[in-house]
Amino acid sequence: MSRIAASLAAVIASLALAACGDDGAEPDASPGGAPASASLDLVLDFQPNAVHTGIYVAERRGLFADRSLEITIREPGASTDAPRLLRSGRAELAIMDIHDLAIARERGADLVGIAAIVQRPLAAVIVTDPSRSAGPADLAGARIGITGLPSDDAVLESVLESGGLSVADVETVTIGFDAVPALLAGRIDAATAFWNAEGVTLAERIPTTELRVDQFGAPSYPELVLVTTPERLTAGRRRIEAAVAAIADGYRLTAADPDSALADLIAAVPELIESEQAAQLEAVLPALGSSRALDLEALTQWAQWELERGIVDSLPNVARAFDLELVDG
Repeated sequence: MSRIAASLAAVIASLALAACGDDGAEPDASPGGAPASASLDLVLDFQPNAVHTGIYVAERRGLFADRSLEITIREPGASTDAPRLLRSGRAELAIMDIHDLAIARERGADLVGIAAIVQRPLAAVIVTDPSRSAGPADLAGARIGITGLPSDDAVLESVLESGGLSVADVETVTIGFDAVPALLAGRIDAATAFWNAEGVTLAERIPTTELRVDQFGAPSYPELVLVTTPERLTAGRRRIEAAVAAIADGYRLTAADPDSALADLIAAVPELIESEQAAQLEAVLPALGSSRALDLEALTQWAQWELERGIVDSLPNVARAFDLELVDG
């Protein structure tokens, strides 16, 4: 479930043409043996926030530089940026919502997930009506806000079915990405949203109940994954391995000392509100996990859920969609 995308279709339709051109891949070394360029662009999935803390820790503390890498961290203008920039060769790495990755691949974008940024789903149905807070079964007759994305529908269906309900038992309202104001104003009883972001904001102001999708019918898949192209991975695997290792170290340092890691994030992106990011980082830390490794069993279960919930029309090919060997534990 992506907060900044309504559809990937427009850009992905043109990716087949882009794939026929220069993929921008550079070898790890020139034919004469000299080191190739160590500059890499990394496109975020959304504006910088607590989820990205480990990346900014790695950048601020020189973990990329220690591996002879120069990283440029870029904010996206839209969720279509990542597949477009990766396939055109204008970015080497990107963070994508795992659902967006599945949709992009089904629509022709040859992209590959190489590491987990977040090891658990971040999606939930967040309930603010206290009369409906006991569990999914209490949502019968509720007015529930959704963004209109396929992954949102899947989250809601999964949560409702765990309580013996279906979408026909509730009233859905398409609210885009305005869950917080809609819930605060009482226009809806519940909404699909990210528990680590909108959920934190809401909980600081009103009582809420979070029905996290992996606790109500969905497998524990990695919500956000680091993505590249097969061509880039083949030609520059050592550099990408080094970048992933630096990011992994950044997240290890984040887990060991969240306060100093938060300071790095704020120093890198001073427009962020420190108190908000502190609350979000505290909430998301357990979901970040202790490793960036991708788990075959978790991804296999995710692929089946993705198909069953109609996010994609065909079963994602996990072996092609992910490289499980890049991260060593």
